[in-house]
Amino acid sequence: MTAPPAGFRTGGRGTPRRLSSHFRDAPPPPVGFSRPAVAARRQTESEPVTSLDLPRSRIGRVRAVARSAARPVLDRLHAGPAREDASREEEASRQQEASRGGLRHDTLTAFGLAPSRAASAPPIVAALAQLRHVVLGVAVLSGAVNLLALAGSFYMLEVYDRVIPSRSVPTLVGLSLIVLVLYLGQGFFDLIRSRLLLRAGRAFDEALSRRVFRAVVTLPLRGRGEADGLRPMRDLDQIRAALAGGGPGALFDLPWIPVYLGLLFAFHIWIGLTALVGALALVGLTVLAEILTRHHARDAREAGAARGFVAEASRRNAETVRAMGMEADLAGIWARASAASHATQERTAEITGAIHNASKVLRVVLQSAVLGVGAFLVIRQEATAGVIIAGSILSARALAPIDQAIGYWKTFASARMCWRHLGAALSAAGDEPEGLTLPAPRDGLTVEQASVGPPGSQRLTVLDVGLTLEPGQGLGIVGHSASGKSSLARLLVGIWQPVRGAVRLDGARLDQWRSQDLGRHIGYLPQEVELFPGTVAANIARFRPGAEADGIIAAARAARVHDMILSLPEGYQTQIGERGALLSAGQRQRLALARALYGDPFLVVLDEPNSNLDQEGEAALTEAIAGVRARGGIVVVVAHRPSALAALDQVMVMAHGRVQALGPRDEILPTLNRPRAMPAEAPMQAGSASFAPGFTLKLAQGGRS
Repeated sequence: MTAPPAGFRTGGRGTPRRLSSHFRDAPPPPVGFSRPAVAARRQTESEPVTSLDLPRSRIGRVRAVARSAARPVLDRLHAGPAREDASREEEASRQQEASRGGLRHDTLTAFGLAPSRAASAPPIVAALAQLRHVVLGVAVLSGAVNLLALAGSFYMLEVYDRVIPSRSVPTLVGLSLIVLVLYLGQGFFDLIRSRLLLRAGRAFDEALSRRVFRAVVTLPLRGRGEADGLRPMRDLDQIRAALAGGGPGALFDLPWIPVYLGLLFAFHIWIGLTALVGALALVGLTVLAEILTRHHARDAREAGAARGFVAEASRRNAETVRAMGMEADLAGIWARASAASHATQERTAEITGAIHNASKVLRVVLQSAVLGVGAFLVIRQEATAGVIIAGSILSARALAPIDQAIGYWKTFASARMCWRHLGAALSAAGDEPEGLTLPAPRDGLTVEQASVGPPGSQRLTVLDVGLTLEPGQGLGIVGHSASGKSSLARLLVGIWQPVRGAVRLDGARLDQWRSQDLGRHIGYLPQEVELFPGTVAANIARFRPGAEADGIIAAARAARVHDMILSLPEGYQTQIGERGALLSAGQRQRLALARALYGDPFLVVLDEPNSNLDQEGEAALTEAIAGVRARGGIVVVVAHRPSALAALDQVMVMAHGRVQALGPRDEILPTLNRPRAMPAEAPMQAGSASFAPGFTLKLAQGGRS
């Protein structure tokens, strides 16, 4: 090393004292740069290094290092303001562009013009995908539980191989305390895992509950009704129970079987082979359980649904059953359905029980076999006594998940069948259409040559009906039974979708409205009045949360039932029972009329609203219809008796699903009382509708379409 020139004393590590003091007195370097680099830059700027008389090669290296270290700082100092301004402008431009892009995306999405994406996953799969974090947590906890489960095996191995030969009580106490802590940790993690599975089951239920309810309500309107109309709900309950039970824990334990088998092979190859043979035998039993119970589980489910359908139909028509002496005959049908259901359930239980017992016996045999093989190896001095006990415990732990899976196989099979059926039901029900909230209708109702038939049927009950109703108009639909009147009423309120043509409110097709929004503008009174268990007020308010008393009373006054409600034991808070069983038929019909008028809907469709009314009730009905027209609403009434047409100004005559006449009431009604011969039945095909000259209608005759 070259000696420093005269007048300089070296500091620590051979650094010249002048440079050392220069570093000490210098201000702190900028963030991200070392003190020597900054000092070197300053040295090159203020004090030439050549004054130190160092070799030129060394001076060149110092200058190169200083320049490379100082260049970023100098660039930032010289171009700092301009570059910061440019960076801020660039960042603002990016944010503005992102904002414009987000606005464009939101706008396009709102109007249904967003770029097409890949088909979304089925609802049931999407609900399960939301639980991926829970699944990850359960997997981690299962790993911890299975790792801690090794404590018992190694504890026995150490006790037999170390503690007993050494007769060391402190070692035994220490090992016992350690394994006790490990057992407590295993129990804690197992408890957390079970609670996570419970939360997963509840989260899955909450994610699908509304969709399932919509499927229960929607599928019958699409011709997909079945014997057990509540099956989607029961399927969801079954899947939730399967997720929250011990079955998923056994499935998460299955991947740890190779780890246990590997440890058994580490003890000795014969012990590992013995456990492997037992594991393969249990897997074979699991596959056998799947093959034998697949069809029996499905048959048991269908037989149970048929049994429940017979019981529910009998309960729903209890008055008819008792009055007409049908109880014994229906009891025989129910007994046969119950016998079939019990037979299939017993067959499934017998198969799963036999396989489960076989697996338990196999586990005991395998555990004894491991003990025997271990004893044989000890005799041959190829293993220790601790290996016998540890191998037995470890083999039992290795095969426990398979045995648990067999025990839960009936639940697995049922949940899998429910999964498939529920997925199909949710796909058939579809999603609620998204769209903008349209303004309240006020211009009119238009039917554009619409045809419709019962969902799931090829037969059309309404053919090429066209009409236009303006605010304040009322239309009465008359005709013989099965002429298509009630089918047209269902078409007008959107219960049935047209096969061709369209129904429009203010120019918008009914399917362009969200069902919740459309329902606020429609009042509907069906032929068969159905009220819900609850209070009178809740039924009138359509069970709408936050319904105000003023609106409920206004609807009751519009239907002229306010005084009738006040005469009930508890007035508006009177419980009406299931299906309104505590009320008379006329009272139920008048309350249903008030429900239809709640919220002043624009379109009110009444299907035979006077079928159960007395003279006072019919007068109240006429006043209610006149009130709807007076406020600018549209009323459509399906009727057989002329009294229901008193407050209407238009009349439509239907026969065989076609419009035979349509016009002012005073012009159409006189023509209907003339006795004429009925023509031959018109073919059920599209064509122009015209008034049939030979059509006859007896308005005074009762009946239903």
